[in-house]
Amino acid sequence: MIDLSRLRAPGWQRVVAELSRPAPDDRMFLARLLAILGQVSAAKQAVLLGVTQGESGEDVRPLLVWPAGVDQGGTQVAPVASDDDVQRRLDVLSAARAAAESRQTRVFGFDADDQMYDAGQKGYMIGVCVPTPEDEPIRHVVTMLIEQRTQQALQTTLALVEVIAGYTHHHAAAQALRQLRASSVALDLAARLIAAINHAPRFKGACLQLVNDLSRQLHLDRVALGWVKGLGEESGVVRCIAMSDTEDLDRRMELVRRLETAMDECLDQQQAVLHPSPPEKGDGADVLLSQAITHAHRELASGDARLRVASVPLRIGDRVVGVLTVESADEASPLSAEVVEWLQSSMDLVTPVLEVRRSDDRALPVRAMVSARRAGAWVVGPRHTLWKLAGLVVIALAIAVTFVQVPYRIEAPFELMARQQRVISAPYDGVIERLGEGIRKGERVTQGQVLAEMRTTELRLAMHQAMSQRLQAQTKLDDALQSGKAGDAELARTEVAAADAQIDLLNHRIEHASLRSPIDGVIVDGDLENRIGSTVQLGDALFVVARLDDLVAVAKVDDRDVSYVREGAHGALARKSDPAERIPIEVERIVPMAMPESGHNAFEVRAAIALDRVDQERAAAVVASLRPGMEGLVKIDTGDRTIAWILSRRIRDAVRLWMWW
Repeated sequence: MIDLSRLRAPGWQRVVAELSRPAPDDRMFLARLLAILGQVSAAKQAVLLGVTQGESGEDVRPLLVWPAGVDQGGTQVAPVASDDDVQRRLDVLSAARAAAESRQTRVFGFDADDQMYDAGQKGYMIGVCVPTPEDEPIRHVVTMLIEQRTQQALQTTLALVEVIAGYTHHHAAAQALRQLRASSVALDLAARLIAAINHAPRFKGACLQLVNDLSRQLHLDRVALGWVKGLGEESGVVRCIAMSDTEDLDRRMELVRRLETAMDECLDQQQAVLHPSPPEKGDGADVLLSQAITHAHRELASGDARLRVASVPLRIGDRVVGVLTVESADEASPLSAEVVEWLQSSMDLVTPVLEVRRSDDRALPVRAMVSARRAGAWVVGPRHTLWKLAGLVVIALAIAVTFVQVPYRIEAPFELMARQQRVISAPYDGVIERLGEGIRKGERVTQGQVLAEMRTTELRLAMHQAMSQRLQAQTKLDDALQSGKAGDAELARTEVAAADAQIDLLNHRIEHASLRSPIDGVIVDGDLENRIGSTVQLGDALFVVARLDDLVAVAKVDDRDVSYVREGAHGALARKSDPAERIPIEVERIVPMAMPESGHNAFEVRAAIALDRVDQERAAAVVASLRPGMEGLVKIDTGDRTIAWILSRRIRDAVRLWMWW
């Protein structure tokens, strides 16, 4: 046997590292992708073209070209300045348009007799689409002009080009991860602010704590918080109630007046405001912020040319209850559209807490007394309010019990059972070599996961012996054919076939030496930690794997209630391990055979877990928490009944049986 482990594919590690390296934006990644595609395909020229949907079809326009005369960031890519920068421009546009329309890589060849180009020059034009989701049109296409090469070499080039273009999905995933991290920053900031203001004794103290913490954590020069007065009225204006590093706030100060004017400007526009405004296009672009009116914010920042000012509205639902204004002159980390965005996200979480603190500033008895007096006087008048309310409650309850219908549910105990389970047995007589990593009873496994491995030393030795025998038989066959001995040749063929059959058998056993789980599930039986190295026989049951995402609840319904249960009825179950959680179910089958259960007859009702009636996140949590053998209580919906009918049903049924004759 020859050791070939030293063989390597030179250069591919660099290519993979270059494509996997984070890119600040899509344009930088596309430039990097264009350069790598040109290098890997050994192209004379590679062009990145933008694709837009026009009235007459796809419109393509060259954006970047490789190689360029000046190295830009190590990619040798430059923007297309004129048509002269692109060789065979008509062919480039045709190849790009064809690839965009078909969403597939297209290859076009050049004829050596074509008088438009150099005589005798053959080659190919490759057009490859930069991948996008299936429901989105192609936005970019890369074309490569390559020299003449063999059919096999061309196929290899196409395969490499398509694989490298697939790294676009990696870039998209990295960009999404970057956005997720930004959201987590906003959530972390909101959590810290909420934790800080919850320790403040009153609403104004909470606001002061908020602005001070925000100024300290974000290294801002000044943070001011304003609250809307006259909320819900046309005269609603913002009043500054807290400013960082300011214990006693005097609203007569010129600075406070400018702050309130800027806050009113943000309140009037119902959106965040940033001064200086970001550009509408290019890096850091934000259309909404760039179009916002910033007159008051410009006036607030007029004293310092380096100062940047931003205001974000404080919302509760659709209402704006306040405005937060921040100022920063730090050039190392200036206020940007991105900072304003996650600051807005953080304040959307903090604002409801501030509103609660504001409402809690009033004494509870005072608030309760005012609310009760107002409601009672409006309903029954100012005299004997308590007795009148009590009479109304009794009448309302009597009407509700008599006429209001509510869902009627049948209760019964249940036990969870696995609907589908698989037994993994020994494939042949042999010895258990080892168990899979972390394989033990009660562990979750996936389809195809290795549970255990059988010892294959004897099988591999037998394989070498069988291969040696086949080689000898093949040699005999070759000698017999050369010498013309037909009988010996036939005998040698028989030996070769026998050796092949033996090799196939040994290969089959070696391939099945790894015992794999046939389904996703949990090992409910099979603890082989103490049987490693022991002998097992063909067909011995080693593991039992059951699917926990497909459990069935077997309920024991009393024979007094089973007549109300129908197949297809819905309901819910609660486990003894977690009585607060309700899991929806759907009745699949009613077994038409009563069985004695705790001194009375009961029918077996099988119900499936209705995961389609819950959201995806909760469904995953439910599946992870269910185990075969769990018990609890199930309630099955049987339709709407009046409260009086529900309360009197058992009594009426007992009286009917007692009076029947």
